[in-house]
Amino acid sequence: MRYHVFHETKYIYDSIVTLSQQMLHMTPRNSFAQVCEQNTLTIHPQPTERVQHVDYFKNYSDYIAVFTPHKILKVSSSFTVTLKPRMQLSELEHSLPWNIVAHRLMHEHGEHLEAVTYLYTSPSIKCSQALADYARPSFWPGRPLIESVFELSQRIYQEFEFDPEATDVSTPLEQVLVGRRGVCQDFAHLMIGCLRSLGLAARYVSGYILTTPPEGGERLIGADASHAWISVYSLIYGWIDFDPTNNCLVQNEHITVAWGRDFSDVSPMRGIVLGGGAQKLKVNVTVTPLQLTMPAPV
Repeated sequence: MRYHVFHETKYIYDSIVTLSQQMLHMTPRNSFAQVCEQNTLTIHPQPTERVQHVDYFKNYSDYIAVFTPHKILKVSSSFTVTLKPRMQLSELEHSLPWNIVAHRLMHEHGEHLEAVTYLYTSPSIKCSQALADYARPSFWPGRPLIESVFELSQRIYQEFEFDPEATDVSTPLEQVLVGRRGVCQDFAHLMIGCLRSLGLAARYVSGYILTTPPEGGERLIGADASHAWISVYSLIYGWIDFDPTNNCLVQNEHITVAWGRDFSDVSPMRGIVLGGGAQKLKVNVTVTPLQLTMPAPV
């Protein structure tokens, strides 16, 4: 599959901003499952300073500083990616028992250094007995890792209600577990917290997903949204992505931008401003499927 993504973030301030410093995660990364063909990041007003680097998690990150006085800050990301085939659920049936994976991750750090980063509590995800207890019905000793994780993803989908009014970025995970409501970010944090509380390595993935218009309706420009899901570490297959919000193993409709321990590591745009007063945030996202160009026959 091949997609074009346009993501526009606009901050509108009541009064003049004299300085804005922001850290951006809006450039998609390349991986075994995704190739970025082109990307453009446009910022208005023009930044006085701009530095791109690769962060600890190997995501592309842009630091910008805008010294020009302004009442509107607009950041637009436009890129095209091609997604490669991922393994189907039927191809993952030989995963090791989850408890064996957890034991090896804890006692064989040298062989799985990348995964160790994602074993423990992080700023937005606190491991707890309550999270382990919620996950436990899907994880009995000897059960294969992938089978157990998939069932946990299904349970979150079935038992939690998608409700954008129920939470915000600061809502504690304990409140999400009790209230059983939230959005994709909450469900990703919840599932990661459950897995880490059992000793498994799991990371937060941010990006986009192709949405399906109502039957008989057309795709609406700007009606798509950022999305979040999780990736769990398997000793045999490496990292495998699951989407608890949509009850699926990630295949060819998820476009990855960045990954980290939780949302705080990969927020699309965060920073500080001097001045501005009250502010309004407007976000438009459009994901467009493109025709995959095939090589001409010889």
